[in-house]
Amino acid sequence: MFTPQKPQNYFFSQVHQPFFLSGILFSVVVMIMFMLAYKGVLTLQVDSASFHSYSLIYLVFTQFFTGFIFTTFPRFCQAEVITKRYYLRTWAVQQLGALLFLAGALLSIELLYVGLSVLLIANTAIVYKLREIYAKAPKAMKHDPLWILVGFYMGLFAHFLYFLLFSGIDSSAVAIAVNLYLVFVTFAVGQRMVPFFSHSFADKNERFVPTVFMGFLLKTVAVNFGFVYVEIIVDIALGLYIAMEVKRWALPFKGSAAILKILHISLYWLMGALLIGGFVRLIETVTSRNFMQMDIHMLVIGFVTTMLIGFGTRVTLGHSGQPPHADATTLKIFYLLQIVVIGRMLFSLVTGLEAGMFWMFDLSITLWLLLFIFWGVRFGPVLVSGKKI
Repeated sequence: MFTPQKPQNYFFSQVHQPFFLSGILFSVVVMIMFMLAYKGVLTLQVDSASFHSYSLIYLVFTQFFTGFIFTTFPRFCQAEVITKRYYLRTWAVQQLGALLFLAGALLSIELLYVGLSVLLIANTAIVYKLREIYAKAPKAMKHDPLWILVGFYMGLFAHFLYFLLFSGIDSSAVAIAVNLYLVFVTFAVGQRMVPFFSHSFADKNERFVPTVFMGFLLKTVAVNFGFVYVEIIVDIALGLYIAMEVKRWALPFKGSAAILKILHISLYWLMGALLIGGFVRLIETVTSRNFMQMDIHMLVIGFVTTMLIGFGTRVTLGHSGQPPHADATTLKIFYLLQIVVIGRMLFSLVTGLEAGMFWMFDLSITLWLLLFIFWGVRFGPVLVSGKKI
């Protein structure tokens, strides 16, 4: 039974709460910094694109990933919960690293590297704990946790490679971090939990996750070595393969609870991003146009962020003793998220068509900021004090 606690005690009482709230705060801060840097208002020590990818992946999404995975991974492995002492230390190191990194981005490249190093230590502590839990899991429970752990290892490897990216030596970190960490970890968790929550009776396909991982691995290699047509073929093949598997699950969209529909739609964004992204890359290659990484943003905003909103809302409510349902306000936040995705797609399209509508960049950033501000206003009090909504 849920027992209300004093606000100062409640906030740190469950692992997801400090990580989720930090993720919300940094999602606003780093996007404002990126917008100002991209428009030339703010001068950063590194190029704005590198800052954008790193800050979102390791200062925003990794916060949400950690809060969620530290909550669910022990359950996946039938292990004891992660101790408060361990997760609070990890959280504190992560916040220190984030602040040093942002300060360094403004003031000094050396300070930026210090912040990156501290964040890498926090990332290592996260992977170490997951590896420790996985090692003690019963053999029968290890399939999905293995691939989640593989995704976190890829994120840790890419994290190290960002030293080379910020030094202008190598740019492979971005594709590895996006495809094999950000997208794949979200997929590995989603393919386990969405059918379970949806009461799908389809038999588990043990080849599904490793096949998708190999697809994303091949896609990443193709991106980093410039094999454009290989990337296009892999994208379309992956999109079709995932679509066939999701169809086999027979997810009951009609009549499902709103929170489940959010999770279902995130899967549609995954398939759509791969299929549409493949064709967009083909058009870019043939016409030499630049659609401003439309495919990546469809994956990250459409798939990853939609899944994050769905799972984040469910965990926040469920662990505060409230029914994990999406009310009218939560649905409005979700609808806003879909507008964010479409807004970013439109910005890519008008840029690629050289329509000269750069104000759409400001619009897409503003919609992102509104999304996380609204989500923070709605669920921040629940995270801090367990407030009923």
